[in-house]
Amino acid sequence: MARTTDRSTTHLTRRLVQLYVGLALYGVSSALLVRAGLGLEPWGVLHQGLAELTGISIGVVSIIVGAVVLLLWIPLRQRPGLGTVSNVFVVGLAMDGTLAVVGDLDALGVRIPVLVLGIVLNGVATGLYIAARFGPGPRDGLMTGLNHITGRSIRLVRTAIEVAVVVTGFLLGGSLGVGTVLYALAIGPLAQFFLRLFALPEASGPGATVASGEPSTPAPAGGSGPVAAPTSGQAILPQ
Repeated sequence: MARTTDRSTTHLTRRLVQLYVGLALYGVSSALLVRAGLGLEPWGVLHQGLAELTGISIGVVSIIVGAVVLLLWIPLRQRPGLGTVSNVFVVGLAMDGTLAVVGDLDALGVRIPVLVLGIVLNGVATGLYIAARFGPGPRDGLMTGLNHITGRSIRLVRTAIEVAVVVTGFLLGGSLGVGTVLYALAIGPLAQFFLRLFALPEASGPGATVASGEPSTPAPAGGSGPVAAPTSGQAILPQ
């Protein structure tokens, strides 16, 4: 019994470390895309546009937007997990911290490798925090909530959200460019690869399901119809 408890505790500790390392790296990767100056990921375009409009740092804008999106979960009847709430704060703080350390980059020969590094690191971060299974990020929950309410496919709902986000961010002054296109093409395969790489084994032994907090049902496929609202331990892989 003691060995089972020890294994469950170790498993939970590993998941927590993986969650917070992943979220921190996500913020670092987003900051690198900003410094590369060749185009941001869809939500990054919106965050940058709002930062330009308000004069607030892009990391703080990310936190505010994440909190507002999380409030939209209430009418959509979504249930946040530890990873959901942590996502709101950790990513923004890590982003501002990285921007404070990494200054502006001028040479294109430096900006291109930084762009590529940012995209790859974003894939690593996505695989880490999703594989930890502590709940989807606020924006993923918005996607699955709208999927459940409207009956439209995950793919269609996510595309509609990100097109609206990119257009709004661009009109506000956000950076849209080759990096945005490269990110859109690369992030799916990268996230899928690193999700498998960082996948954690199921906790074994009596009471392991309770200790790990893992869902008993898998996440829906990207092109599926309406799905049930994710549990606190369920995450959706970005399409």
